Amino acid sequence: MRCLVLVAVVGCTSTPPHWHVDGGALRDPDGRAAILRGVNLSGTQKMAPYLDGKTAADYARIRTDWGMNAIRFVMTWAAVEPVEGQYDDAYLDAVAERLGWAHDAGLVAVLDMHEDVYGVGFGFDGAPRWACDEARYAAFTPTDPWFFANFDPNVEACVDELYTTREKQFVAAWRHVAEKLAHSPAVIGFDVLNEPGWGSYGEAVFEHDRLAPLYRDVVAEVRGAAPDWVAFLEPSSSRNAGFSTKLTAFDFADVMYAPHSYDSNAEMGSGFDPTHRQQILDNVADLAEEAKNLHAGLWIGEYGGVATSPGIVDYMTAQYDAAGAAAASTMYWAYDDGGYGFTNTDGSERQPLTDTLILEAHNGDNPP
Repeated sequence: MRCLVLVAVVGCTSTPPHWHVDGGALRDPDGRAAILRGVNLSGTQKMAPYLDGKTAADYARIRTDWGMNAIRFVMTWAAVEPVEGQYDDAYLDAVAERLGWAHDAGLVAVLDMHEDVYGVGFGFDGAPRWACDEARYAAFTPTDPWFFANFDPNVEACVDELYTTREKQFVAAWRHVAEKLAHSPAVIGFDVLNEPGWGSYGEAVFEHDRLAPLYRDVVAEVRGAAPDWVAFLEPSSSRNAGFSTKLTAFDFADVMYAPHSYDSNAEMGSGFDPTHRQQILDNVADLAEEAKNLHAGLWIGEYGGVATSPGIVDYMTAQYDAAGAAAASTMYWAYDDGGYGFTNTDGSERQPLTDTLILEAHNGDNPP
């Protein structure tokens, strides 16, 4: 009889409702499918002092003025662990404060551990300087365009270390972030690593051999502290060049596929060619199919363009039309001034970019 009672009690045990992924869709705690329209906040936070000058009013502006419902909150490993083995909890407390502003504004947040060209030792963002040999930094030669620097052998060597000798430290840093921010009501998930590079490893087998194991380790550690966070997982950065992901379905639940969507010509400064509209539609449709194969929903963590670039309205409209056809969530890069930013240095909106984005956000689903 005691066994019967015990079984009955265990059978009634349930966990509180939370954000999750089911049926290929991100769902809110009530089980409703949710499409996130939002912005990266912000590009400025990639570099020291790692916190921009945004205030609670700026977070409210995203929701009330621009009609968006989410942010991708930009962080870096260098900000979290500036000295080896020492976490900057004052920084994380400041992050928690900003996430409180997001919650008060009615926004949900996905934490992004950003990285470009490995880290600060190469003059970029991501890994702390201590996370590679100083000789690698000294031998590095900058390139133009900047992203070709990823193929410098010194950068490749440091990236290789991330997946081998430095992996445990990176995983531990994510665990600490989760422990500090697990109770922030704004946070629904985490983007493990921005545009992962493969270093000197074979690109064709990188996702299977190195990236997927890293994801498994980080997700397990993060969920030890924040069990309800959704995992937003990116393909290799080679996906930006049109190479289909080789990731396969994960053996853990609540995964969103988190690629980026840019037009290569526009990225090279040529402006957007309207004849490329169909390419964008087709590419996002392919991303949606990849998400389906991963048993995941589709969340485009970055898209964007220069406000003064030719064809910017056509470009952003194509991106939104593509995302709408795939029922994908989208995060604009970024809430900054100049370049790809929403605003001018005086805080005014950059036109016609902002009007286009605001119109599309208001035409999307209402915030959850």
